[in-house]
Amino acid sequence: MRHPRSGPGKKRGRGPRIPATTLRKQKAALANVDQITGAKIPKSFVFSRGKLPSTLRHLQQDLRKVMLPYTALNLKEKKRNNLKDFINVAGPLGVTHFLILSNPKSLPHLRFAKSPQGPTFTFQIEEYALAADIANSQKRPRCPPGIFKNSPLVVLSGFSGLGNPFESLVEYFQHMVPAIDPSTVQLAACQRILLLKYDKDKEVINFRHYSIKLQPVGVSRRIRKLVQNNQVPDLRDFKDVSDYVTKAGYGSESEADDEAATVSLPSDVDKLNQASRKSAVRLQEIGPRMTMRLVKVEAGLCSGDVLYPWPVVKGAVGKKGKVTEEEIEGQEETEDGSEDEMEE
Repeated sequence: MRHPRSGPGKKRGRGPRIPATTLRKQKAALANVDQITGAKIPKSFVFSRGKLPSTLRHLQQDLRKVMLPYTALNLKEKKRNNLKDFINVAGPLGVTHFLILSNPKSLPHLRFAKSPQGPTFTFQIEEYALAADIANSQKRPRCPPGIFKNSPLVVLSGFSGLGNPFESLVEYFQHMVPAIDPSTVQLAACQRILLLKYDKDKEVINFRHYSIKLQPVGVSRRIRKLVQNNQVPDLRDFKDVSDYVTKAGYGSESEADDEAATVSLPSDVDKLNQASRKSAVRLQEIGPRMTMRLVKVEAGLCSGDVLYPWPVVKGAVGKKGKVTEEEIEGQEETEDGSEDEMEE
């Protein structure tokens, strides 16, 4: 049936059609931009070069969880993949940062690189503990899956007054995760902290990953569980509800009432933590944990002039601070046990 206003032989117009490729590009562009701040969202790849023992494979997966949600958690690697393959894929996906694990001469190294042109900061991992190790050492480990829906808050300590290359390193760490606007950020979205603390005496960086937990001051544990679980508790062994609430050992905890650990919330977070009352902030380590020493800074992406350490030792690098071919070959050793294709 023809539209009554349309002339004979004329079809009702729908306007110009947008090509599917254009729609996909627009959708990808919106996915790479923060809709609140308008800034580009940094994304990352965490992968390895060369053979890694099983413990470092687990560390690689832990680092991917740290960088969630803007990383490829299930990134697969095939042993014939080289660094150029990751660079070529990173552009269309909006990936801006690389975290590269390697194990040359059985010494774990972690490189933080900016894609596609660098710089690259290479660290030797002197000590590390997996997230599973941290959880096993705790009486009540806490790592709910929901805390990984938002990026961690990056906290830097001990880097002031160090000069370069640490000024460039601080800039890298600050732009490794999306920036937040204190006036618009939702407090419920702030559930993790990534602490990077520089020890000036030992000249190492301590890498710590915490979950943030808020507890209302003056509310017993039983009341908190009652409100959070939305379930009627088992009262068969109690004569009155007040006995359940005031049972010995479940009063207000002195740790939560410490004034140094309490804050006044500007807005409501959940049913218990509201703007009208004080809440205690508790950090619980969820791992992984690393102690890292900066050993090299390169101007490019895993290549180019060596900017640190200085002065440049001729036996360690090639002419004019270039990385030697032997070192590159050592970093690009054939991987062991990776049989899947690289995909996000």
